[in-house]
Amino acid sequence: MSAGDGAETGEEARVINGLYIFDIEMRDGKRGQARGVVVLSDGRIMGGDSFFYYTGSYTFRNGKWRGDMIVNQHTEAVGRTLAFGGREVTCGFSGDYSAGGAEVEGMALVGKTTVTFTARLTLKDAM
Repeated sequence: MSAGDGAETGEEARVINGLYIFDIEMRDGKRGQARGVVVLSDGRIMGGDSFFYYTGSYTFRNGKWRGDMIVNQHTEAVGRTLAFGGREVTCGFSGDYSAGGAEVEGMALVGKTTVTFTARLTLKDAM
């Protein structure tokens, strides 16, 4: 961003701190979906869904962002088989960010299986 850019342009280029809802779809390796909430705040990621919590970090520049997360299970899923069940899983992602939302593609290593995923984030409450 150059010194002559206006505030509106700067806002589009940065990730807004706040509470987001997300939808994840796992594709290759294992199939599955998840929906939950995540807080993005000054380069940190914290959130979760019904069975897992996520922590991690991200960087952004010019509408693009990337990051990594660690996923851990917090609740037993009696009678269900979870793609990440019982494992600590490391994920990496990258994608596009625009004011109020983001789309990412990523990869997780689950044991020896690589799982690709896509996710959409929607800002619900800015901090």
